[in-house]
Order: sequence, then structure tokens, then C-alpha cells
Amino acid sequence: MTDIYQKAYTSIYPSRLGDILLAADEIGLTGLWFFGQSYFADTLPAEQVAQETPILAQAREWLDEYFSGKEPDFTPKLHPIGSPFRQEVWRILLQIPYGQTMTYGEIASQMEKLQNRPHMSAQAVGGAVGHNGISIIIPCHRVVGTKGNLTGYAGGLDKKMALLELEHANRKTYPENLSL
Repeated sequence: MTDIYQKAYTSIYPSRLGDILLAADEIGLTGLWFFGQSYFADTLPAEQVAQETPILAQAREWLDEYFSGKEPDFTPKLHPIGSPFRQEVWRILLQIPYGQTMTYGEIASQMEKLQNRPHMSAQAVGGAVGHNGISIIIPCHRVVGTKGNLTGYAGGLDKKMALLELEHANRKTYPENLSL
């Protein structure tokens, strides 16, 4: 995982939740953004080529499986762009099982151990989660607040709820006034 890349290949994936921009470089998938989301394509370089590549095709296959309601049994080659701190948080996100959730505080606790620190801010973790440029595959939608509340999602809370519903996430973790 590196911090920058020079050229991106892009394509649009039409999902049932709206169009998604996919981006990849020679190493792996670098971006997966819902059109209109926060931080949309913020790591894309100026040089982009609208062209299907094997990595983009693999991401499309993963999304096809995912949106059909199945847990994909593979992960496309990923190349997320971000600081070492963010990348460590994203590695933790990749470990959250399909259909389950984790709180920002739980991720902060894991980061404390990984970095041998006495305290880690859940807000710092939230910033890293929010800047995840490969949403859905790096499942930031599976991160919830301390009491299971559905907090921010760069793609919008409606999409977060829809993704958790698609995964049949455990509804017991959500406050009674929220429905999936």
C-alpha cells in the first residue's frame, strides 16, 4: 500500500443504490465511490483512463455477487491510498465479518494494542473510517456508534442502512427507533 499513484483506470458500476465509480492502478483497486458521496474520488490522480482492466473486472464481479445478496468468497486486489494510520484502520475494517458490525471504540482499542499506546481516540478512528476510498469492499458501513447507532457514512446513512440490510446484519445492535 502506498500513498500516491500516477495513473488511474476508471469505470462506472451501476448498482441498485446508485452509480459507483471504480478506480484502479497497475497494483490494485484504488477507489470505489458512490457518486455524490463525501470525499468523492479525492485520491484520483489527474491522469485517468476510462478503460476496463482485469482488476476493475474483478471488482465488478465482487460487486455483482455482493449486490445479489451473497457474501463474496474473494477480495479483489486492493491498493488503498492513505497514511499508515488510515491503512491500519482499513486493515481492521477488512476483518469485520459480513453481516456483523464493530464500534469505533472497538477499533480504537485494537489500534491501541497495535500501536502500543495507552489511548486511541475513537474520533481519530472515525476520521480514518470516513476517508476510506474503497467503500463496501473495505466495509466501513459495518462500523457503528457505541450503542449500535448508525453514525455517519460518506455515501449517506440511507446507503449504509441498505448495505447492512443486504447483509442481514444483526438488528439487535441497532436502537429500536431505527429500522433497517
